[in-house]
Amino acid sequence: MPYAAGVDVGSTQTKAVIVDGEGRIVSRALKDTGANVVTAAEKAYNAALQASGIREEEVLYVIGTGYGRYKVTFGDSQVTEISCHARGAVNMFPKTRTVIDMGGQDTKAIRIHENGEVQDFCMNDKCAAGTGRFLQAASFALEIPLDELGATAMRATRPVQITTTCTVFAESEVLSWLERGKKIEDILMGVHRSIGTRSVSLARRVGIMSEVTFTGGVTRNQAMVDVLAELCGCPINVSEDSHYMGALGASLFALDRLQANQGAS
Repeated sequence: MPYAAGVDVGSTQTKAVIVDGEGRIVSRALKDTGANVVTAAEKAYNAALQASGIREEEVLYVIGTGYGRYKVTFGDSQVTEISCHARGAVNMFPKTRTVIDMGGQDTKAIRIHENGEVQDFCMNDKCAAGTGRFLQAASFALEIPLDELGATAMRATRPVQITTTCTVFAESEVLSWLERGKKIEDILMGVHRSIGTRSVSLARRVGIMSEVTFTGGVTRNQAMVDVLAELCGCPINVSEDSHYMGALGASLFALDRLQANQGAS
């Protein structure tokens, strides 16, 4: 059976997904991107190969995506992350019409036509206030591991209002609330609501349609999922593979091209 793969090189983490000829996920892998983007792509892909038990020569087409897509030196071609997140989201949740992709340094909102194609999009690429970077600033300031922020925030009873619109000043505002005696969970929920408000504002620019799918690394944070659902006024689609959505979309595009090439030969 032929296989195809997608490698999503993000600013913080690099993801790889391998699918079979039916488009089913065979394996996935995640690595920190670090300073060497080329190495990160290779490590994620090799880890996915190892997890699947598939030989490299069995993967007949590889597509790179993400900000470092041109650094996937072993790839056959590249596709933008906008298209890949849309493709992955529709594959996983067929009725998806709006995608909110929250990454380490940017957030994207994508509107998808009923035929599955990207209709419109916009991104928050000039300021990290509505991105995972804002959470990292809060994590550093409060000395709480990043993966514990959501659970801690969900214990909030009186969330504070975070007013800064710049990640550079987020740490000082968080510490200021702490000095004023506010509970850590209330500060963190304030941070989540600040990020959520900016992300939903972005989504409204393209249009929040009937079904919203959340993609990217922050999908693992349940507090953020809940905040987005509240602000959007509708349920938010999330799955255990939402973190890999860009790589999944890339792998499906790779499968398309593989099958087209085989059909032409």
